[in-house]
Amino acid sequence: MNSESIDAYNLSERVVTYDADMTLMHPNRTKMVEIALQVLPFEPQEPFTAVDLGVGTGFFTQAVLNHFPNSRIIAIDGAEAMVELAKVRLETKADRVEFKIGDFRQLSQIISGQRGQLAFSSYALHHLNREEKVAVIQQVYRYLEPGGWFLNADLIVASDPGIEKRIQEIRVQGIVQRSSRCDPRFADYESTYRFLDKLEAEDHDQPLKLIEDLQVLKEAGLRNASVFWMEYREAVTGGSK
Repeated sequence: MNSESIDAYNLSERVVTYDADMTLMHPNRTKMVEIALQVLPFEPQEPFTAVDLGVGTGFFTQAVLNHFPNSRIIAIDGAEAMVELAKVRLETKADRVEFKIGDFRQLSQIISGQRGQLAFSSYALHHLNREEKVAVIQQVYRYLEPGGWFLNADLIVASDPGIEKRIQEIRVQGIVQRSSRCDPRFADYESTYRFLDKLEAEDHDQPLKLIEDLQVLKEAGLRNASVFWMEYREAVTGGSK
């Protein structure tokens, strides 16, 4: 991850289409968040503080706030433009959200000694390399109180190159079908593939294999590192302290 990854999400043309593009490119996003919420062993009315690593437009944070009406969230993102969209989405719950603009690789500095029961992230940590991811989750571990949880809904890469190639083919075909060829970026297989290839290069995507992701959680100190859901190149993983 570098500053270019953050800058990519401050571009107006990227921000204005972000949620629509996420729905098109990641149709399982809602399901992944729902599964993450189901995994948490918290009572619905339980009060707790959580950290969102890469709040984006506030999609995951909104789901947590709705599901746990007494929760509070520290919402972190390096892209100010994304945070502004999150503020609009979460306007009616603004009193329960503390927005922080900053690079979540410096999590400990951003939250400056605060502790909580939950940390979560979606479609953000795949911008980190393995070493950065371990370092971030180690900071998450220090933030969590005993019994606290970390959950991540994110991208993975297949262990076998041939399988990865086939998964990418399925992915591109799905986007073309869902777009109904109304968006020139996704008019056909070739244009969609080119767009995604360029997007991932600009975003500096570095997804890990599932086994590597689980090992990262273990190395960071989390217990019971597990995958709770997976389909093709997306997974919900996590563990507790």
